[in-house]
Amino acid sequence: MSYPPLTSDQRVISYLTLRKAIGLIGVLLPFVLAGVYMLLASKIIFQSSVSAYYYTSMRNVLVGGLCAIGVFLFAYRGYGWQDNLCTNAAGVFAVGVAFCPTTPPDPSRAATVLGYLHLAFAGLLFSMLAIIALFLFTKTDSPGARPAEKRKRDIVYHACGCVIVACLLLVPVEAFVLGEAVARYQPLFWLEAVAIAAFGVAWLVKGQAILKDRGTPPGPADAGTGPAGSSRVLAGQRR
Repeated sequence: MSYPPLTSDQRVISYLTLRKAIGLIGVLLPFVLAGVYMLLASKIIFQSSVSAYYYTSMRNVLVGGLCAIGVFLFAYRGYGWQDNLCTNAAGVFAVGVAFCPTTPPDPSRAATVLGYLHLAFAGLLFSMLAIIALFLFTKTDSPGARPAEKRKRDIVYHACGCVIVACLLLVPVEAFVLGEAVARYQPLFWLEAVAIAAFGVAWLVKGQAILKDRGTPPGPADAGTGPAGSSRVLAGQRR
């Protein structure tokens, strides 16, 4: 049984849906982990980090969410090779975070090694997500003629990227400077949750779930016109 080929508009919708899916998982993941765990435990309690939910009944949700983000990022095809390199790398790092769990209490030597790998993958992942938001999402074919909605989206991309960077920089401050003074508030969990949510918001905007262009598919400022523009749209337009 043969199926008719997808039109350009259908492929654009598919790309927007993929972006929205990545964003939605990012926004919801840390709060679903915390919320469902508290419901199951019947008490208000946060783990020390998002990654620490690996050692709770929410392990499968954490690993599944990270793997979904990783697969979606790896499957995503951006405008050019830089976009593809960054999203592919971020996808690999997300899967690495999922399968190299954070260090547990009283770890074995193997668990300690995995914990170090987890930290490395997590740092690389957040760094790559910040780069994507700050430098790739803000690209356009016509920098001198950005429509109003594109300019608004760029502000959101910059804000999300800066939030991710700020959270990354605050992690060592929390660990080595503030330490026990703020430990009871689980600051690492909140820093990770805010950074993941910022990543999710950027992708929701990229998928035009927020600040949608007037008229779909987008106009020349984002993707060009005519046959050349259509091919650019299918490659993952710069919005």
